[in-house]
Amino acid sequence: MRESLLGWHHYRYLKWALALLVISVVLYATQGGSGAAQPANGGTWQGYVLGTVGALLIVWLSALGIRKRSYRSNAGTVQGWASAHVYLGTILLVVATLHCALQFGINVHTLAYVLMCAVIFSGFFGLYAYLHLPGRLAALESGVDQQGRLEELAKVDGRIRDASERCDANLQSLVISALELTRVGGSAWQQLLARDRSRVMIPGADDQKSRAASNTEQEVVLRHLAARIPDARKQSEAEVLNELLALFGRRQVLLHQLRREVQLRGLLKIWLYVHIPLTAGLLVALLVHIVVVFLYW
Repeated sequence: MRESLLGWHHYRYLKWALALLVISVVLYATQGGSGAAQPANGGTWQGYVLGTVGALLIVWLSALGIRKRSYRSNAGTVQGWASAHVYLGTILLVVATLHCALQFGINVHTLAYVLMCAVIFSGFFGLYAYLHLPGRLAALESGVDQQGRLEELAKVDGRIRDASERCDANLQSLVISALELTRVGGSAWQQLLARDRSRVMIPGADDQKSRAASNTEQEVVLRHLAARIPDARKQSEAEVLNELLALFGRRQVLLHQLRREVQLRGLLKIWLYVHIPLTAGLLVALLVHIVVVFLYW
Protein backbone atom coordinates (compact mmCIF):
# COMPACT_ATOMS: atom_id res chain seq x y z
CA MET A 1 0.00 0.00 0.00
CA ARG A 2 1.32 3.44 -0.94
CA GLU A 3 2.19 5.53 2.12
CA SER A 4 0.42 8.87 2.27
CA LEU A 5 2.28 12.15 2.40
CA LEU A 6 0.76 13.08 5.77
CA GLY A 7 1.37 9.68 7.36
CA TRP A 8 4.90 9.31 6.00
CA HIS A 9 7.02 7.03 8.25
CA HIS A 10 4.39 6.83 10.99
CA TYR A 11 3.84 10.61 11.10
CA ARG A 12 7.54 11.30 11.73
CA TYR A 13 7.39 15.00 10.91
CA LEU A 14 4.11 15.51 12.76
CA LYS A 15 5.94 14.29 15.88
CA TRP A 16 8.87 16.58 15.11
CA ALA A 17 6.52 19.50 14.64
CA LEU A 18 4.73 18.82 17.94
CA ALA A 19 8.07 18.57 19.76
CA LEU A 20 9.11 21.89 18.22
CA LEU A 21 5.80 23.38 19.29
CA VAL A 22 6.34 22.35 22.93
CA ILE A 23 9.96 23.63 22.97
CA SER A 24 8.90 26.95 21.41
CA VAL A 25 6.11 27.50 23.93
CA VAL A 26 8.44 26.68 26.83
CA LEU A 27 11.07 29.09 25.47
CA TYR A 28 8.46 31.82 25.06
CA ALA A 29 7.11 31.23 28.58
CA THR A 30 10.54 31.82 30.15
CA GLN A 31 10.50 35.43 28.90
CA GLY A 32 8.92 38.37 30.67
CA GLY A 33 7.56 38.06 34.19
CA SER A 34 7.85 40.57 37.05
CA GLY A 35 11.60 40.12 37.48
CA ALA A 36 12.52 40.18 33.78
CA ALA A 37 14.61 42.99 32.28
CA GLN A 38 12.25 43.27 29.31
CA PRO A 39 8.92 41.77 28.19
CA ALA A 40 8.69 38.96 25.68
CA ASN A 41 9.89 40.10 22.27
CA GLY A 42 12.20 39.14 19.43
CA GLY A 43 15.18 40.84 21.11
CA THR A 44 15.52 38.52 24.11
CA TRP A 45 17.84 35.52 23.89
CA GLN A 46 14.73 33.31 23.69
CA GLY A 47 13.39 35.53 20.91
CA TYR A 48 16.66 35.23 19.01
CA VAL A 49 16.59 31.45 19.36
CA LEU A 50 13.01 31.28 18.09
CA GLY A 51 13.86 33.66 15.25
CA THR A 52 16.92 31.64 14.25
CA VAL A 53 14.91 28.40 14.24
CA GLY A 54 12.21 30.08 12.17
CA ALA A 55 14.69 31.51 9.66
CA LEU A 56 16.47 28.17 9.25
CA LEU A 57 13.13 26.44 8.77
CA ILE A 58 12.09 28.92 6.09
CA VAL A 59 15.32 28.44 4.15
CA TRP A 60 15.20 24.65 4.47
CA LEU A 61 11.51 24.40 3.55
CA SER A 62 12.16 26.60 0.51
CA ALA A 63 14.65 24.01 -0.74
CA LEU A 64 11.86 21.51 -1.49
CA GLY A 65 11.60 22.82 -5.05
CA ILE A 66 15.33 22.14 -5.57
CA ARG A 67 15.06 18.67 -4.02
CA LYS A 68 12.14 17.77 -6.31
CA ARG A 69 14.30 18.48 -9.35
CA SER A 70 17.41 16.71 -8.02
CA TYR A 71 16.56 13.25 -9.29
CA ARG A 72 19.91 11.73 -8.26
CA SER A 73 19.93 13.25 -4.79
CA ASN A 74 20.39 10.99 -1.76
CA ALA A 75 19.13 13.62 0.67
CA GLY A 76 15.93 11.75 1.58
CA THR A 77 12.88 11.01 -0.51
CA VAL A 78 10.77 13.71 -2.09
CA GLN A 79 7.76 12.38 -0.19
CA GLY A 80 9.62 12.72 3.10
CA TRP A 81 10.62 16.28 2.21
CA ALA A 82 7.03 17.08 1.27
CA SER A 83 5.75 15.63 4.55
CA ALA A 84 8.24 17.76 6.48
CA HIS A 85 7.25 20.75 4.34
CA VAL A 86 3.63 20.37 5.45
CA TYR A 87 4.10 19.80 9.18
CA LEU A 88 7.13 21.99 9.89
CA GLY A 89 5.77 24.67 7.57
CA THR A 90 2.55 24.74 9.58
CA ILE A 91 4.31 24.88 12.95
CA LEU A 92 6.37 27.79 11.60
CA LEU A 93 3.28 29.93 12.15
CA VAL A 94 3.60 29.33 15.89
CA VAL A 95 7.40 29.69 16.02
CA ALA A 96 7.38 33.02 14.16
CA THR A 97 4.45 34.37 16.16
CA LEU A 98 6.17 33.54 19.44
CA HIS A 99 9.43 35.01 18.10
CA CYS A 100 7.86 38.42 17.48
CA ALA A 101 5.51 38.12 20.49
CA LEU A 102 2.71 39.64 18.40
CA GLN A 103 4.58 42.93 18.08
CA PHE A 104 3.67 44.23 14.64
CA GLY A 105 4.20 47.53 12.86
CA ILE A 106 4.64 49.05 9.43
CA ASN A 107 8.15 47.77 8.79
CA VAL A 108 10.12 45.05 7.02
CA HIS A 109 9.85 42.74 10.04
CA THR A 110 6.06 42.64 9.82
CA LEU A 111 6.30 42.39 6.04
CA ALA A 112 8.35 39.22 6.42
CA TYR A 113 5.77 37.83 8.85
CA VAL A 114 2.86 38.66 6.52
CA LEU A 115 4.63 37.08 3.54
CA MET A 116 5.35 33.99 5.60
CA CYS A 117 1.65 33.67 6.52
CA ALA A 118 0.68 34.14 2.86
CA VAL A 119 3.11 31.41 1.80
CA ILE A 120 1.81 29.01 4.45
CA PHE A 121 -1.87 29.58 3.68
CA SER A 122 -1.30 29.25 -0.07
CA GLY A 123 0.48 26.00 0.80
CA PHE A 124 -2.64 24.81 2.65
CA PHE A 125 -4.57 25.16 -0.60
CA GLY A 126 -1.78 23.32 -2.40
CA LEU A 127 -2.05 20.47 0.10
CA TYR A 128 -5.81 20.30 -0.41
CA ALA A 129 -5.29 20.25 -4.20
CA TYR A 130 -2.61 17.55 -3.94
CA LEU A 131 -4.73 15.30 -1.71
CA HIS A 132 -8.16 15.65 -3.32
CA LEU A 133 -8.03 16.83 -6.94
CA PRO A 134 -6.05 13.94 -8.54
CA GLY A 135 -8.72 11.48 -7.37
CA ARG A 136 -11.50 13.61 -8.83
CA LEU A 137 -9.54 13.96 -12.06
CA ALA A 138 -9.01 10.20 -12.32
CA ALA A 139 -12.71 9.54 -11.65
CA LEU A 140 -13.64 12.08 -14.31
CA GLU A 141 -11.30 10.65 -16.93
CA SER A 142 -12.38 7.02 -16.28
CA GLY A 143 -9.94 5.63 -18.82
CA VAL A 144 -10.44 8.36 -21.42
CA ASP A 145 -7.89 11.15 -21.53
CA GLN A 146 -8.43 14.70 -22.77
CA GLN A 147 -7.20 13.91 -26.29
CA GLY A 148 -9.57 10.95 -26.56
CA ARG A 149 -12.47 13.13 -25.43
CA LEU A 150 -11.59 15.82 -27.99
CA GLU A 151 -11.44 13.22 -30.75
CA GLU A 152 -14.88 11.89 -29.80
CA LEU A 153 -16.23 15.45 -29.74
CA ALA A 154 -14.93 16.02 -33.27
CA LYS A 155 -16.68 12.84 -34.45
CA VAL A 156 -19.95 13.87 -32.78
CA ASP A 157 -19.73 17.32 -34.40
CA GLY A 158 -19.16 15.68 -37.80
CA ARG A 159 -22.25 13.49 -37.37
CA ILE A 160 -24.29 16.53 -36.32
CA ARG A 161 -23.22 18.42 -39.47
CA ASP A 162 -24.18 15.43 -41.63
CA ALA A 163 -27.57 15.03 -39.94
CA SER A 164 -28.32 18.76 -40.16
CA GLU A 165 -28.22 18.57 -43.96
CA ARG A 166 -31.51 16.65 -43.76
CA CYS A 167 -33.17 19.48 -41.80
CA ASP A 168 -34.88 22.69 -42.94
CA ALA A 169 -32.78 25.81 -43.33
CA ASN A 170 -33.74 27.36 -39.97
CA LEU A 171 -32.94 24.26 -37.94
CA GLN A 172 -29.72 23.69 -39.86
CA SER A 173 -28.68 27.28 -39.17
CA LEU A 174 -29.41 26.90 -35.44
CA VAL A 175 -27.56 23.59 -35.18
CA ILE A 176 -24.46 24.76 -37.05
CA SER A 177 -24.31 27.99 -35.03
CA ALA A 178 -24.43 25.90 -31.82
CA LEU A 179 -21.34 24.05 -33.04
CA GLU A 180 -19.45 27.14 -34.15
CA LEU A 181 -20.25 29.25 -31.08
CA THR A 182 -19.27 26.62 -28.52
CA ARG A 183 -16.50 27.83 -26.20
CA VAL A 184 -14.08 25.63 -24.25
CA GLY A 185 -11.11 27.04 -22.36
CA GLY A 186 -10.45 30.78 -22.64
CA SER A 187 -8.41 32.84 -20.21
CA ALA A 188 -6.84 31.26 -17.13
CA TRP A 189 -9.59 32.72 -14.97
CA GLN A 190 -12.34 31.38 -17.26
CA GLN A 191 -10.72 27.94 -17.20
CA LEU A 192 -10.62 27.94 -13.40
CA LEU A 193 -14.29 28.93 -13.18
CA ALA A 194 -15.25 26.35 -15.85
CA ARG A 195 -17.97 28.69 -17.09
CA ASP A 196 -19.71 27.75 -20.29
CA ARG A 197 -19.84 30.83 -22.56
CA SER A 198 -21.33 28.98 -25.54
CA ARG A 199 -23.96 30.75 -27.63
CA VAL A 200 -26.38 29.89 -30.42
CA MET A 201 -28.07 31.92 -33.17
CA ILE A 202 -31.85 31.52 -32.94
CA PRO A 203 -33.52 32.14 -36.34
CA GLY A 204 -36.14 34.91 -36.31
CA ALA A 205 -39.71 34.38 -37.46
CA ASP A 206 -40.56 35.56 -41.00
CA ASP A 207 -38.36 38.57 -41.91
CA GLN A 208 -36.91 39.06 -38.42
CA LYS A 209 -33.18 38.70 -37.96
CA SER A 210 -31.59 35.88 -36.02
CA ARG A 211 -30.57 36.67 -32.47
CA ALA A 212 -27.74 35.31 -30.37
CA ALA A 213 -28.58 33.61 -27.09
CA SER A 214 -26.64 31.89 -24.36
CA ASN A 215 -26.39 28.15 -24.94
CA THR A 216 -24.94 27.09 -21.61
CA GLU A 217 -24.57 23.28 -21.40
CA GLN A 218 -26.19 23.13 -24.88
CA GLU A 219 -29.55 23.58 -23.15
CA VAL A 220 -31.16 25.94 -25.69
CA VAL A 221 -30.51 23.72 -28.68
CA LEU A 222 -31.53 20.61 -26.71
CA ARG A 223 -34.83 22.21 -25.67
CA HIS A 224 -35.44 23.39 -29.24
CA LEU A 225 -34.91 19.90 -30.67
CA ALA A 226 -37.05 18.23 -27.98
CA ALA A 227 -39.89 20.71 -28.59
CA ARG A 228 -39.91 20.03 -32.33
CA ILE A 229 -40.11 16.23 -32.16
CA PRO A 230 -43.88 16.04 -31.33
CA ASP A 231 -44.62 18.37 -34.29
CA ALA A 232 -42.67 16.30 -36.85
CA ARG A 233 -44.84 15.71 -39.95
CA LYS A 234 -42.81 12.82 -41.34
CA GLN A 235 -41.14 9.80 -39.80
CA SER A 236 -37.84 10.81 -41.45
CA GLU A 237 -38.06 14.24 -39.81
CA ALA A 238 -38.72 12.68 -36.40
CA GLU A 239 -35.78 10.32 -36.89
CA VAL A 240 -33.31 13.10 -37.70
CA LEU A 241 -34.58 15.20 -34.77
CA ASN A 242 -34.13 12.26 -32.42
CA GLU A 243 -30.66 11.62 -33.84
CA LEU A 244 -29.67 15.26 -33.32
CA LEU A 245 -31.10 15.23 -29.81
CA ALA A 246 -29.02 12.18 -28.90
CA LEU A 247 -25.88 13.66 -30.48
CA PHE A 248 -26.26 17.00 -28.68
CA GLY A 249 -26.90 15.10 -25.44
CA ARG A 250 -23.57 13.32 -25.86
CA ARG A 251 -21.96 16.61 -26.84
CA GLN A 252 -23.27 18.19 -23.63
CA VAL A 253 -21.63 15.45 -21.54
CA LEU A 254 -18.29 15.67 -23.40
CA LEU A 255 -18.11 19.46 -23.12
CA HIS A 256 -18.93 19.38 -19.42
CA GLN A 257 -16.21 16.78 -18.81
CA LEU A 258 -13.66 18.79 -20.82
CA ARG A 259 -14.36 22.00 -18.90
CA ARG A 260 -14.23 20.21 -15.56
CA GLU A 261 -10.98 18.50 -16.52
CA VAL A 262 -9.41 21.80 -17.55
CA GLN A 263 -10.62 23.34 -14.28
CA LEU A 264 -9.15 20.56 -12.10
CA ARG A 265 -5.80 20.63 -13.90
CA GLY A 266 -5.72 24.42 -13.49
CA LEU A 267 -6.49 24.21 -9.76
CA LEU A 268 -3.66 21.69 -9.35
CA LYS A 269 -1.18 24.23 -10.72
CA ILE A 270 -2.54 27.72 -10.08
CA TRP A 271 -1.56 27.85 -6.41
CA LEU A 272 2.09 27.41 -7.37
CA TYR A 273 1.91 30.70 -9.31
CA VAL A 274 1.17 32.34 -5.96
CA HIS A 275 3.15 30.13 -3.59
CA ILE A 276 6.53 30.31 -5.37
CA PRO A 277 6.70 34.10 -5.98
CA LEU A 278 5.56 34.70 -2.39
CA THR A 279 8.29 32.35 -1.18
CA ALA A 280 10.89 34.28 -3.17
CA GLY A 281 9.56 37.53 -1.67
CA LEU A 282 9.67 36.01 1.80
CA LEU A 283 13.32 35.01 1.42
CA VAL A 284 14.25 38.55 0.38
CA ALA A 285 12.22 40.11 3.23
CA LEU A 286 13.74 37.61 5.68
CA LEU A 287 17.26 38.54 4.58
CA VAL A 288 16.51 42.26 5.00
CA HIS A 289 14.89 41.55 8.39
CA ILE A 290 18.02 39.73 9.61
CA VAL A 291 20.40 42.41 8.30
CA VAL A 292 18.35 45.20 9.92
CA VAL A 293 18.22 43.32 13.23
CA PHE A 294 22.01 42.90 13.34
CA LEU A 295 22.64 46.49 12.25
CA TYR A 296 20.73 47.76 15.30
CA TRP A 297 21.93 45.08 17.72
